[in-house]
Amino acid sequence: MPDALHNNNLVVFLVLLAAVAAVVGLFVGLTVLVGPKRPNETKNAPFESGFVSKTDATQPFPIKYYLVAILFVVFDIEVAFLYPWAVSFRENGVISFISMNVFLAILAVGLYYAVKKRVLEWK
Repeated sequence: MPDALHNNNLVVFLVLLAAVAAVVGLFVGLTVLVGPKRPNETKNAPFESGFVSKTDATQPFPIKYYLVAILFVVFDIEVAFLYPWAVSFRENGVISFISMNVFLAILAVGLYYAVKKRVLEWK
């Protein structure tokens, strides 16, 4: 009976998942307990956005940051779809070629719209 328990992939996966969670929890706990704590003004300053905030969080945030991020994600996903298609181009045939051209045309229309709306211009 114990051999049947070890051959079950779900049980092995759950044991591995529990072991990983325990190790991660141990490392995070040790970091919190043992790690140095030297806060200062530089470490507490916001740096992810690229500028120091002069207002509180209730002020409106420029939407251009989000639009550029969304455009980056869209064109990054495009490359993720384009690469496997290009690798298997010869085996796929004409239907695949037409469908990829439709996909790229839709993306080109979206890029044209973003350029017309001046999303990529910084002032």
